[in-house]
Amino acid sequence: MDSALLLKGFLGDSRWDGEVFFPPTMARSTNLLQQMTIFVTVVTGGGCGMMYYLMQKNFAKSEYYRLAVEQLNGNSTAMASLGAPPLKIHNIHLTDRNNRVDHASAQLKIPVTGSKTGGYLYTTSTRDTLMNRWCLQRVALQLKNGEIVDIFPGTE
Repeated sequence: MDSALLLKGFLGDSRWDGEVFFPPTMARSTNLLQQMTIFVTVVTGGGCGMMYYLMQKNFAKSEYYRLAVEQLNGNSTAMASLGAPPLKIHNIHLTDRNNRVDHASAQLKIPVTGSKTGGYLYTTSTRDTLMNRWCLQRVALQLKNGEIVDIFPGTE
């Protein structure tokens, strides 16, 4: 049986022409619901974007991050391997399992690129609770070709 005939029989109107009729109040509430959905989607997306930005900014300002980048900038072998300057430090991947920070230790994988190639700066730091400072344990640069340049403790 045709669905139009079923609907016609359900509505009890023999003059039904195939168009579905919504009362004016239902059309307004549907429009309001659509507007609310769009608004909530935009606000949620903006909130997530802002949270991502602030987390990246906090990482870049942290002592364990800055110490590792300073070590990279001071190592001429690593900088030459990248083709830096210019050195571009990219945002860390927040979902990468190599990026872990707690109150006593920090382990990061920082993407970096130069004019020749790119790679990842791997760093491990521990927190000295007496001095309330972060101390680097290891900093190494792994290039895209697989070559590893130990930066700290230094080989230079």
